[in-house]
Amino acid sequence: MDAQTNTEKKSFWDIKISGITLPFYCIMILILIVTISLGKLPHNMLGAIAVLVMLGNLFHFLGTKIPIVKTYLGGGSVFCIFASAFIATFGILPSSVVDTTKDFVNNMGFLDFYIAALITGSILGMNRKLLMKASIRFIPVAFLSMAFSLLMVGLVGALIGNGFGNSVLYVSLPAMAGGIGAGVVPLSSIYSHTLAQPAAHIISRLIPASAMANVLAIIGAALVARTGESFPKANGHGVLMHDKIGDIKPKTVKLDVVQMGVGLLVSLSFFMLGCVGNYFVPKIHSYAFMIIIVVICKVTNIIPEYYEDCAIMFNQLIVKNLTAAVLAGIGMALLNLNVLAQSLNWQFVLLCLTSIFAISIASGILGKLFGLYPVESIITAGLCNNSMGGTGNVAVLSAADRMELIAFAQMGNRLGGAIVLIISGFLVQLFH
Repeated sequence: MDAQTNTEKKSFWDIKISGITLPFYCIMILILIVTISLGKLPHNMLGAIAVLVMLGNLFHFLGTKIPIVKTYLGGGSVFCIFASAFIATFGILPSSVVDTTKDFVNNMGFLDFYIAALITGSILGMNRKLLMKASIRFIPVAFLSMAFSLLMVGLVGALIGNGFGNSVLYVSLPAMAGGIGAGVVPLSSIYSHTLAQPAAHIISRLIPASAMANVLAIIGAALVARTGESFPKANGHGVLMHDKIGDIKPKTVKLDVVQMGVGLLVSLSFFMLGCVGNYFVPKIHSYAFMIIIVVICKVTNIIPEYYEDCAIMFNQLIVKNLTAAVLAGIGMALLNLNVLAQSLNWQFVLLCLTSIFAISIASGILGKLFGLYPVESIITAGLCNNSMGGTGNVAVLSAADRMELIAFAQMGNRLGGAIVLIISGFLVQLFH
């Protein structure tokens, strides 16, 4: 009995949230609660970061532990967004605290800071050889499959009375944008700028499609992998291409404190280049310009390896420590649960299913034509492009037991997401 008790105590102390043991994390949360209760939370970035990081990490942790949620409903990322939105919408957090986080997220460039690090580090971290070789076969399959899915969602939307343009803008594009941080958030910014509507209203219409498509993609990946066992010629068992290009691994770096600071400047420089591009061509968003410029620099190999490593390190620092905070900020500042509830109808669910089925069918057929294994093609070029970015890719590939394909999944998300951002600026003007 004593041994069992000691084991239970040890396991309790071993539980960690973002590297902090549970008892110490509870003390930090208690300090935050007391500060908020006394009305002493600073109305600046310090107070906002404290709320977003502490609550964001807590909600993300809970989402990875709750059954069903962690497996089928998007895990920590989705739970973090909706739990944060819930406590903000129903007054569990005081309005003054919600206003602080909204100001930080909407007016102080917190999301821009995160997205700059994410885009730069993710693309520069890809294996150049992989990026160049895969472009011959994988990228055309992914892009054509996305185009077919967009067309089918629009047609089905027109048939059921939801409208071709409305279905494309608020179901197809957010489902294929590559997640929340680097997809839905910049997409909502593009829509908001063009339509002159609040970003909070728009993102509340975009997030449901991203979340629903992510859930369906996870389930679909498990079913495709299981079904693929009966078709050995169509199943690469984790190898995407017949010539085994999929064995190439993404780049890894050894972290260095000084280089992280250099990576900050590299990321901000690319972000500013994107802003310059947007100045000359306003119809293309600065994020899209930024992605295009980073991809060109990576393919042409004009960035010295030292600076690539710096950007990758800074990306790892920001993504590891601030992703949960960004998700919490999105929930508190941008997600309107009332608008979201109005989106959940049978037409919406049917359109999300259409997106999943269409991209799966197209990627399977095209993958076969381009020399890919259809099962792997469906999962990477298809379902991963309907997932919520990096965490969605992990969930989809984990469900299919094909984590070795993560580099292709990331590439499809980033480049496919860039295409979505580029065309969204034109489509939103065309359909409105």
